[in-house]
Amino acid sequence: MVNFRLDGKVALVTGASYGIGFAMAKALADAGATIVFNDINQEIVDRGLDSYKQAGIQAHGYVCDVTDEDAVNRFVKQVTEKIGVIDILVNNAGIIKRIPMHEMTAAEFRQVIDIDLNGPFIVSKAVIPHMIKKGHGKIINICSMMSELGRETVSAYAAAKGGLKMLTRNICSEYGEHNIQCNGIGPGYIATPQTAPLRERQADGSRHPFDSFIVAKTPAARWGTPEDLMGPVVFLASDASNFVNGHILYVDGGILAYIGKQP
Repeated sequence: MVNFRLDGKVALVTGASYGIGFAMAKALADAGATIVFNDINQEIVDRGLDSYKQAGIQAHGYVCDVTDEDAVNRFVKQVTEKIGVIDILVNNAGIIKRIPMHEMTAAEFRQVIDIDLNGPFIVSKAVIPHMIKKGHGKIINICSMMSELGRETVSAYAAAKGGLKMLTRNICSEYGEHNIQCNGIGPGYIATPQTAPLRERQADGSRHPFDSFIVAKTPAARWGTPEDLMGPVVFLASDASNFVNGHILYVDGGILAYIGKQP
């Protein structure tokens, strides 16, 4: 029988105080995993802990900057000693800056790369030795459709997410023999509070132009929801995916498969 249960497993989901990180952590908890998450400051961590409590989940929240290698190493050591070896890592923490490339400073570009690409490298590097010693591990990198496509104003984000796709494949290549599976999830356009302004009806009752654009480009004819990511993350975290490695699972309603309707 295929085993999707995660009982006894410790799952670290970075940046999972809210949004899709929270939804994926909740799915892992529902499958039996013990949840650990981090965020950039105590206020956000406390809000996350409250959200988990309201959902009936006893999560462990820590303040940690994923771009600070020393802080990440201390964090992983603390989790390992107090809770257990991290069996599942979901590299979810990330940012986006929507700035035309010719207007973007090198410092702004580096900040996106640092969080969205260097962060997953640093956290993965910290947990892999423990996974090798234990004899198994699951690393899930949250990629993007921008791992495959370009779009105006997101040069840094696309560069980072394209790099994250290749980091995913290289972790698979380098550590697959240690029974470590590293895969990615590439969400499409997801309906969250952060994207709500893009889906608000206009004064005349019509759709927001960007909302119309996304729905027209998506064969499913809708935005995704955080819940759409729950099944994929449980699959990639569980024994059901033990021979799936180096793969990016795009949860995008079919956008990447679709050229769009003829005008």
